[in-house]
Amino acid sequence: MRAIVLDRPGSFRVAEVPDPTPGPGQIVVKVDCCGICGTDLHIMDGEFPPTPYPITPGHEFAGTVAAIGSDVKIELPLGASVAVDPSLYCGYCRRCRSGRDNLCENWAAIGDTVSGAFAEYVAVPAVNAHRLPDGVDGQLGAMVEPLACAVHGLRRLGPLFGDSVVLTGAGTMGLLLLQLLVHSGAGPVTVVDRVPDRLSVARKLGAAWIASDLADLDGERFEIAVDATGVPAVVDGVAGLLDRGGRLLVFGVTPAEATLSLSPFRVYNDEITVTGSMAILRSFAPAVELIGSGAIDPRPLLSEPLPLEEWGEALRRVRVGQGIKWHIRP
Repeated sequence: MRAIVLDRPGSFRVAEVPDPTPGPGQIVVKVDCCGICGTDLHIMDGEFPPTPYPITPGHEFAGTVAAIGSDVKIELPLGASVAVDPSLYCGYCRRCRSGRDNLCENWAAIGDTVSGAFAEYVAVPAVNAHRLPDGVDGQLGAMVEPLACAVHGLRRLGPLFGDSVVLTGAGTMGLLLLQLLVHSGAGPVTVVDRVPDRLSVARKLGAAWIASDLADLDGERFEIAVDATGVPAVVDGVAGLLDRGGRLLVFGVTPAEATLSLSPFRVYNDEITVTGSMAILRSFAPAVELIGSGAIDPRPLLSEPLPLEEWGEALRRVRVGQGIKWHIRP
């Protein structure tokens, strides 16, 4: 089969590699679509320490069941359409046993630490495969994984009915978070982004107000702030817009060495709550239901998928901010 192979950071090729065969408890998925994520850029650049090389990346994917291994006890017939949770938690460390699987001490993931879905086929644990409802195609199915991350983020944030929200970043994750905020009963949501086309999509998806710079909101105060940029200066800036008693969700991935200048006195005196959200925690099945029911609609974010041979071009488009969400169709 054909697959993207990263031999080392900065170097990739479209290669012929052996077809995967399912081990015990595994299935093989024929990949329909696989989304490009910021993590894939970090893997390409050698900035994601858990990644071994060579590797085939790709962790946001959906496809059809092509082969079934022994000991698979769940109902997954050949040809069934599935989206796959890439999480590979150990299940026995202290954090897994306390229900914090996403903080697993032996964390691993399909496409991040073992070969993934920028390939024609990929072997995965059967328990990680979720049947897709009728009418959900492979490209929509590949959006389940990022939506599952956003669902976990809003669960971390807690109840927000009627609360005013400022959201920074109108890329894929920001626009999924926007839809979840609106769906969950948040008060008016203001979205901040520098790209006019993305702000236009945000308005269509329920943003009450849009702005191209945090400075445009000077003097306003919000009960909730959500950052989906991962830019430390933006996190600092949006935290400064919180009202007393406000809550900040740090969702975007900042550089590991970055720091914030949020005043500890203000955290104390204004009772500011700062919350982080890491990946997926039992939120994949709800994400399937949200897309299947139409409650969350990723289609305004999507561009036409590119073939495997244009993986490098897809990365370039993500880096320069062209479009919103790009998929590869192997």
